[in-house]
Amino acid sequence: MILSDGTIHKLIKSGDLVIDPLEPDAIQPASVDCRLGDHFLLLDDHNGVLTFNDEIQYREKVSNEMIIAPHTFLLATTIEYIKLPEGYSAFVEGRSSIGRMGLFIQNAGWVDAGFEGRITLELYNANSLPIRLETGRRICQLVFCRMDQPAKQPYQGKYQGQTVSVGSRIFQDQA
Repeated sequence: MILSDGTIHKLIKSGDLVIDPLEPDAIQPASVDCRLGDHFLLLDDHNGVLTFNDEIQYREKVSNEMIIAPHTFLLATTIEYIKLPEGYSAFVEGRSSIGRMGLFIQNAGWVDAGFEGRITLELYNANSLPIRLETGRRICQLVFCRMDQPAKQPYQGKYQGQTVSVGSRIFQDQA
């Protein structure tokens, strides 16, 4: 079940759902808007191919704005720190107005029950023109859903507690 604005307000007020900082107008009828943070990761130039077995190297950039070139991928983070209760999960969705500019916000948009941290966003400029990203702009939405019961094993994975953009850690997975 997708949560309504009323239920989201109740969960935040009770402290079961944490979104910090929370802008007064961020809560929408069935979602919460999140804003672009100032921490970015860009893939380093690689000779060859990326593999699942090797750690990927990134260049870190902290800035109030970032130009994302056409057909370019980078990682960013939200300003908001999220703490999900054990009985709730969330989808990360791009805002329609952003998508209409040719900016894809995510391709791994699931947040597991029990996750805590800032959301790392996978950004891709599908446009033929550069796009200027500005810190503090509403860039995505979190859509919350209630699970049929609390998770027996809430999320405790390799991205738990992240406070900045975090690159792929697939190399840590067991084959």
